[in-house]
Amino acid sequence: MGLTYRCLIIDDESPAHKALASHIDKMDDLENCGSAYNGKEALKMLNENKYDIIFLDVNMPLISGVELLEMQPNRPITIITTAYSDFALSAYQNDVIDYLMKPISFEKFSKAIDKAKTYYSGIGVKKEKTTTVKSLYYKFNGQMTETLLDDIIFIESLGNYMKLYSTKVKLPIIIYGSLSGIATQLDASIFLQVHRSYILNTNKIMTSTTHSVTMINDKIIPVGRKYQILLDSFLNRNLR
Repeated sequence: MGLTYRCLIIDDESPAHKALASHIDKMDDLENCGSAYNGKEALKMLNENKYDIIFLDVNMPLISGVELLEMQPNRPITIITTAYSDFALSAYQNDVIDYLMKPISFEKFSKAIDKAKTYYSGIGVKKEKTTTVKSLYYKFNGQMTETLLDDIIFIESLGNYMKLYSTKVKLPIIIYGSLSGIATQLDASIFLQVHRSYILNTNKIMTSTTHSVTMINDKIIPVGRKYQILLDSFLNRNLR
């Protein structure tokens, strides 16, 4: 028996769920493993379960599909499903595998699934295997430098540069790059973006409020409105 791909449908409209569920049921190697009707529900399910493919609507309450993409850099393979073409560029900038316009025919659905399978097989991804990253590598003073993830407190964006705050040094390390680029090197079970300018190590949080968190180095990090739902979901998950 071949691989089975676990699927999550994220959409605020019931007809969309029914249509996608019907398409999934027609394919032996796909399994419908859940439905979320808004971004808050989706975040909770993504935090609590493992999925291989998510079908994501763009226009949803609380958190839009594009915002959800930006908040989950290490998400499963994503296929956008929407009635709006305006968000295609934003979606592809967030590395979605395909962009399907509603109503979605089974033929177009099948082609999108083929792209997802090609991604898994074509770049040698083993779906059953996960790799634990322990260090962050970056250029500093012209040389490749390594910082253990456990030592990172938070990272602050400064345009084309970033400040990396570590438990090992008093002053922040200035490195070139973007938060979206560096997020792919971080462990998503520990690091969380809470603001467009900040990614933090959740193990280094001392206290949190509705609008900010205080880190172990006494720095206060603002929490953006759309990221508060993600932070609450993350902290609640780890309190269980």
